[in-house]
Amino acid sequence: MRRMQIDRVMPGDIVARTIFQENGSVLLGEGVELSDRYIERLRNLGIDFLFIEDGKTADIVPEDTIRDETRKEAVNEIYKTMNAFKDDPGIQGRTIAPDMGKNFRRVFGSIMQDLATRPTMLVNLSTIHSNDAYLFQHSFNVAVLAGIMGIAKGLNRNQLEELGIGALLFDIGMTKLPKQLVQKPGPLTADERALLQTHPKEGFNILRKYHDISIVSAHCALQHHERFNGSGYPRQLQRDEIHLYAQIVGLADTFDALTSPRPYRKRYTASEAIEYLFAAGGTYFELELIKLFCNHISVYPVSTTLLLSTGQTVVVTENNELAVHRPQVRVIKEADGSEPKSPYEIELKNETHITITKEL
Repeated sequence: MRRMQIDRVMPGDIVARTIFQENGSVLLGEGVELSDRYIERLRNLGIDFLFIEDGKTADIVPEDTIRDETRKEAVNEIYKTMNAFKDDPGIQGRTIAPDMGKNFRRVFGSIMQDLATRPTMLVNLSTIHSNDAYLFQHSFNVAVLAGIMGIAKGLNRNQLEELGIGALLFDIGMTKLPKQLVQKPGPLTADERALLQTHPKEGFNILRKYHDISIVSAHCALQHHERFNGSGYPRQLQRDEIHLYAQIVGLADTFDALTSPRPYRKRYTASEAIEYLFAAGGTYFELELIKLFCNHISVYPVSTTLLLSTGQTVVVTENNELAVHRPQVRVIKEADGSEPKSPYEIELKNETHITITKEL
């Protein structure tokens, strides 16, 4: 299969990977033949890339970091919980979701089981979702990234659980904001920005009322927008004043937000987001934490279509943990536009004179 930008997808192409709705259920299933109407609908929903079946790359199947069953359970639990708080804004304390701690402990346990079965800790988050599903899928992605970071940092089981629950619920304060503010396609006014910046405190105030949710998990909500140099909010904390869990969640939040399409901008590629994070080292985030994070990110996920400096069009077939910027690729089109007589692959880590020009 090939991962392709939606502008390059054609009617008649076959969907190779399921697209999900906001509650984790199926929007468009694997095996569906695309029409002009389907493509336009997906574009209107903010979906900007698809996985497409392709004879030249039929054997290239990206390995999901997390199973579909685990993802569906997690996203549905986030969806139900956040909508409960949206629907009952006047109710305080445990009345809304009395089993929230237990439910999210179970959800994160499933995520950790999936991570434990992986041969490597190189993460590839390839879920396709609509703009409406962003908040729920985003919280799930942040939890997966945070879990991988926690493992890499050597956290014990109890610490991983605290971090994971905090990561799954870090944005719960967004439920207290007007939907039109959260999804506004243009720049925010000063008043709107001030209102948006109340969501960390709102989230903390929700989570701290639950005796089965650790107070340090609640601090993931309170501190995920604090920054290493003190430029964040709501308390302008800096360096070690920011809890490690919140630093991890803030970093994962930033990466996943950058690499997701938003109403007001296109998504960053993973490589562009990593460049942004390294530029923020020592200012927004601790540099060593960024290095650790980036060592576990698949910069060019398997099945991504790339253009090389040689003019060749290739598809990523394999990633290398020791050289995440230099994947193994299969040539599907030569520089002159012709197709190879037989498929062949290039190991980019051994071909240092060849560079990746862009994703297609």
